[in-house]
Amino acid sequence: MSETASPLRRGRLVRIAAAFVMLLALIGYVVVQYETVGGAPRCTVRTAEGDGPSYELTPEQAGNAATISAVGTSRGMPERAVTIALATALQESALRNIRHGDRDSLGLFQQRPSQGWGTPRQILDPVYASGKFYEHLAQVPGYSRLPLTAAAQIVQRSGFPQAYAKHEPDATLLAASLTGRASATLTCETRQSGGRGTGSPAKVRAELVRAFGPEVLPDAAHGGGTGGGRTSAPAASQVSVPVPAAAGASAGGPGSRRGWELAHWAVARAEGLRIEEVSYGGRVWSAEAPGKGWRTADAGHRGTEIVLIRVAR
Repeated sequence: MSETASPLRRGRLVRIAAAFVMLLALIGYVVVQYETVGGAPRCTVRTAEGDGPSYELTPEQAGNAATISAVGTSRGMPERAVTIALATALQESALRNIRHGDRDSLGLFQQRPSQGWGTPRQILDPVYASGKFYEHLAQVPGYSRLPLTAAAQIVQRSGFPQAYAKHEPDATLLAASLTGRASATLTCETRQSGGRGTGSPAKVRAELVRAFGPEVLPDAAHGGGTGGGRTSAPAASQVSVPVPAAAGASAGGPGSRRGWELAHWAVARAEGLRIEEVSYGGRVWSAEAPGKGWRTADAGHRGTEIVLIRVAR
């Protein structure tokens, strides 16, 4: 009896294990679909005209892309460098700060501690990882004139160098928006209205300084005053980011490249930093108006000398 029962039990266990594996696979599929197709908040970047190509990504991806761009421009790198960096991160990590990869690869750019890119903790800091990428890219002679795949490959030394090319259109669209050349082209949906907590102006300021450097918030702006003539929200919930007068004109709307760069950064980071509203250049983005994008501002939002960021309370 025992000789026949044992194989039966083993067969039953195998079937149970197989069913469990299938269930886990189904759960994973549902999670991926939720994150990439529908249900989860989304960010969208479009051309300056608004009727051309567009690209959708998650708030996590948008926030990482905004960090990559901010670190590049704060180092004086041109938009082409930001495009190369974004295409590289899209290929290496899908703009996610992952803690695994080939061998000891980590982070947005899959940099390897064993190859001198830094410690694991450093590489998993998007600001640090982005800075190291630009540091190496700047050492490539004539990188801005090279094909994107060639420039990225010299930095990354990937086993699949041609893979970067397929991300160039999306990276170009992202770079135009995140460097501020194309105004009012990045919008995001958030879950703030669902009671996911309050924001911290101090944290917003700290993240601005980490990404753009201390010059982004001179001493006069550290108090986060109301600025821009807006008085409907308490000053304690706002961050005013000054925009230099000579910051270059943006395309497709009023304001400067610097102003729209800062405004788009705030929208891209809205989910994580609990940002409710961003206003600049006569336009307003609001987390409370999902799907409406940048709408025309009232008189209190029309300045181009300040980007006004309001966090959830």
